[in-house]
Amino acid sequence: MLSKLRSLFSSSGDAPEAIAMPVARVPQGQRVYAVGDIHGRLDLFEQLLQRIEADDAARRPADTTLILLGDLIDRGPDSRAMVDRAMELAQSGNVRVLAGNHEEMLLVSMENDEALRHFLRHGGKETLFSYGLDPAEYSRSTLPDLRERMAALVPGEHIAFFHAMEDRIVIGDYLFVHAGIRPGVPIEEQATSDLRWIRREFLDHADWHGHLVVHGHTITDAPDVQPNRIGIDTGAYASGRLTALGIEGGENWFISAEIIPAEPAEV
Repeated sequence: MLSKLRSLFSSSGDAPEAIAMPVARVPQGQRVYAVGDIHGRLDLFEQLLQRIEADDAARRPADTTLILLGDLIDRGPDSRAMVDRAMELAQSGNVRVLAGNHEEMLLVSMENDEALRHFLRHGGKETLFSYGLDPAEYSRSTLPDLRERMAALVPGEHIAFFHAMEDRIVIGDYLFVHAGIRPGVPIEEQATSDLRWIRREFLDHADWHGHLVVHGHTITDAPDVQPNRIGIDTGAYASGRLTALGIEGGENWFISAEIIPAEPAEV
């Protein structure tokens, strides 16, 4: 469980003073599970979903919400199927989905060649393959060709789903975002670009944000638990580990799914 204390040392070398950090809670009767960046790893997501459902069933009855922190697509092999699955779950009414920077890149890529170039370099190629683009066609296509093919291959309902994704979710004392927030800026004034893209200014900030921030976007080997934030992007597309954070009352815990990547065959 997240530590509620951190120590600050005065410049005069005095003994450390323990400063109590706020205890973040969700409202009584509610339970939340947040899932880190999936990146087209539907296999890991299905395994994790089963473990979340089992964990939820083993606990006392509660109003349970599942939050996907964004970056459903790119890099992994099953982006299209992952989007279909997320849309199916969202229809249940207790699943909420945040927009990540990769969903943003896909949308902008459909209108801009330079954005498409960036998208392709950061996992978009695998996404287009999952939507049915032939690798041979990809190799011979120009950027305008690929934008035209994207418009034909990506269903309109998927585009609408990306546009409808949320940018931030507040439940009790917890704030859920994809990347982080700009320190010192009120939640309602946060720029969308920061919510989806920020790194160092957020990661290096040690003070309380007014909420305990749960985020993805920045990969760590294990959950990154800090007094003011919890990062749960464990690099599923490369590591084979997908992580969820469970929250109830003033407690939190982790659930993970893992599929160990196969070793390269010896030549």
